Amino acid sequence: MSILKIKKLRENAKIPFRATPGSAGMDLYACLDEAVTIEPQKIVVIPTGIAIELESADVVALIYARSGLAIKHGIAPANCVGVVDSDYRGEVCVGLVNQTDVPFTVQPEDRIAQMVIAPVELPEIKVVDELNDTARGAGGFGSTGV
Repeated sequence: MSILKIKKLRENAKIPFRATPGSAGMDLYACLDEAVTIEPQKIVVIPTGIAIELESADVVALIYARSGLAIKHGIAPANCVGVVDSDYRGEVCVGLVNQTDVPFTVQPEDRIAQMVIAPVELPEIKVVDELNDTARGAGGFGSTGV
């Protein structure tokens, strides 16, 4: 089993937590002294009050939306998926975007995102003159149908 080291940067920080034994992601909490309102179509960076240490460059922490916030309220990470590299030691923060036309208020200790620890493939890079052909080829967006 791997180890994720977590350092509380502020006394009121909450440690990430899996809601159920089958949860892939650990909930991240807003570490705020007071509520923060995200205006429509705006982005606000919300601190979590924690820093992490991944055990090697073979893993990454990925920050995803919480489905309830995203589907019910239109609040999701501004960069879709946040990447916390294995050598980053600063505070884990989440840039949240309000995709609706009504303000949304984040309260202290609200669950704002989820963090998943995933393996990273670190391939050797090889520059080539040709790539193998496939049936799809260079067909891009929508090329395989709706």
